[in-house]
Amino acid sequence: MGERDPLRAGVLEFIGRGVGAPVAEEDFERLALEVFAYQFAENEPYRRYCERRGRTPDAVARWTDIPAVPTAAFKAAPLVCGDAEEVEIVFRTSGTTGGLENRGAHYVRDLKLYEASALPNFRVHVLPEGAHLPMLILGPTLEDAPDSSLTWMLELVRRELGAKASANFVDESGLRVAELEEALAASESGAKPVALLGTAVAFAHLLEALKERGRRVRLPPGSRVMETGGTKRRSREIGRDELYGMLVERLGLSEFYCVAEYGMTEMSSQFYDNVLRERACGRSPVLRYKVVPPWVRTQVVDAETLEPCPEGRVGLLKHLDLANLDSVMAIQTDDLGVAGAAGFELMGRAVGAELRGCSIAMDQWLSAQR
Repeated sequence: MGERDPLRAGVLEFIGRGVGAPVAEEDFERLALEVFAYQFAENEPYRRYCERRGRTPDAVARWTDIPAVPTAAFKAAPLVCGDAEEVEIVFRTSGTTGGLENRGAHYVRDLKLYEASALPNFRVHVLPEGAHLPMLILGPTLEDAPDSSLTWMLELVRRELGAKASANFVDESGLRVAELEEALAASESGAKPVALLGTAVAFAHLLEALKERGRRVRLPPGSRVMETGGTKRRSREIGRDELYGMLVERLGLSEFYCVAEYGMTEMSSQFYDNVLRERACGRSPVLRYKVVPPWVRTQVVDAETLEPCPEGRVGLLKHLDLANLDSVMAIQTDDLGVAGAAGFELMGRAVGAELRGCSIAMDQWLSAQR
C-alpha cells in the first residue's frame, strides 16, 4: 500500500483546504488523474470496464475523460481497490426497488476520508454561523441501521457537532411522534433552537401527524431543518414547495432555514442547498441550488449520449468524488439536474426512455465483466 499512502495524504490535504477555499483546476486534475491510475491498477472490475472503453491512464489526459460507472454497477460487483475483506464498513442501498437481495454496496476502506468530507461540508451549509444545537434526528440509530450511509453520517454530525440533548426518534416501530412532539414543545417553551435532521418522508409523516392532532409549534429563531431523499410516499408525491410550506406552517420555521441535502450510498461526499450559508454571509439567496464541494466535480450530461449538456438544459448528473479513493470516484447517476454558474439544481430521477445512456453504460459494464 506504499502507493496508496501518499495519495491518501494528498486527497486529505486537498479536502482539508476547506469548502470555501480557492482551488486551482490543475491541482484538482492532477490529483484526479492520480486517483484514476490507482483505481485502474487496484480495482479489477473497474479496470476491465475502462479497458473495454479504451480508457487507460495512458489515454486519459483530463478528468472529464475518466470513465464513470453507472450506479447499478455497485450492485453487480465489489468495486473496491484491494481486498474486499479489508474494508472498514460496507454501506448498502435501501433496496426499495430491487429487493433486499439486490442492494448496491459501497465498500469503504477508510472512514477518515468520509469524515474529512462530511463534517466540514455539513458545518458550512447547515451550521454556517457556528451554532451548537441539539440535533433531533428523524432516523434510526447506527445499532438499528448499521449499513446505512445516511444513518452513519447523521450519527457522525450528531457526535461531533451536536449539543448534549441530541437524540434519535425512529426505532423498529417507526417514527416516535409523541416523543418528538415533546422535544419540539420543550424547544418552544425554553426558547432553545434545535436542528431537525432526517428524510423528507419522515418530515412529511411528522407534519401530517401534527396536523391530525391540530398542533402547531413555533420553534425559536435559529432552529433549522436538514432534509434529504425523495418525497414520494405510498399515497402520493409531496413536492418540496408543499413540504416547506408545511414546515413553515406547523413548526414556524423560515424557508431559508430548510436545507435539502443530496447524497447517495455510492458517494463519500454530499451536496447541500446554498440558502442558509448565503444568509450567514449576509446575502439574500435568490435561487436555491446545490453547492458542489471543491473536491467534487459534477457535470450534467445528455441522457442518450452522456455528453455534457449546455448550461440551463436538463440532463443526467455525473459526479467525480476524490473522497471515493478506494472504490470508484467517477459515477454516472440516473438523477436529473440543471447546471448553473455556482452549482446545480436537482430535478428528480429519470425514468424509462430517458435512461438510454445509462443503459448503454450498464451494458458495457456487464460485457466487460464476462
